[in-house]
Amino acid sequence: MVGGGKDYVGSLLSNVHEGLELPEGAKEVVLVRGDYLYYHYGCDGFDDRGWGCGYRTLMTACSWVRGQLQGVKEESQLPPVPTNRRIQEILVDIGDKEAGFVGSRQWIGSLEVSYVLDTLYDIPSKILHLGKGEELEGQLSTLEEHFRRKGAPVMMGGETDVSSKGIMGVCRGEEDAYLLVVDPHFWGQATEGRSLQVSGWVKWQPLSDFHQSTFYNLCLPQLSAAQTTH
Repeated sequence: MVGGGKDYVGSLLSNVHEGLELPEGAKEVVLVRGDYLYYHYGCDGFDDRGWGCGYRTLMTACSWVRGQLQGVKEESQLPPVPTNRRIQEILVDIGDKEAGFVGSRQWIGSLEVSYVLDTLYDIPSKILHLGKGEELEGQLSTLEEHFRRKGAPVMMGGETDVSSKGIMGVCRGEEDAYLLVVDPHFWGQATEGRSLQVSGWVKWQPLSDFHQSTFYNLCLPQLSAAQTTH
């Protein structure tokens, strides 16, 4: 069943940031806490190149949430990681999108990601609206605190910069600060995390490399202590 769920999950890579070298001069590092699966263009046989990056980043976040909730909720109470179409159906069902959205190639962003996480798993999210990329530096402490307290992957969407990506950590260096980017735009068969790192799909991206004059939105899932045993 293409894009369906359990028949392909075993072939997905997990925690693809592990083993990535820290930036030179790294002083303070905080990372995602817990396991996640790397979802990217076409990873389940469904070709969503050019529009599915937000969906794939959401799927990665859902895989992390499911891991955190296991042992707290029965497996039957944990919806599977949704497909592209299921995500669209959820957004229509809750009234966020019109019926024609299902089956379309329309993008989704951080707000839609927050709606789906809340609908599927009863997980609220904090949304950071940055009017310009240059405001990222002012939010570093917020992101660091998020990873320390919640440990959840962050979804980052923007006006440009090929849109959505996962953020799995923050690093402060001597001259710059960095975000740990897990990019869902990879197309092909991902066989090992190291190859993704070498080719730049998983990387420490300096803040200076983000677009400074266009907006970004970030979705920070907010699991409570009662929702996880980890």
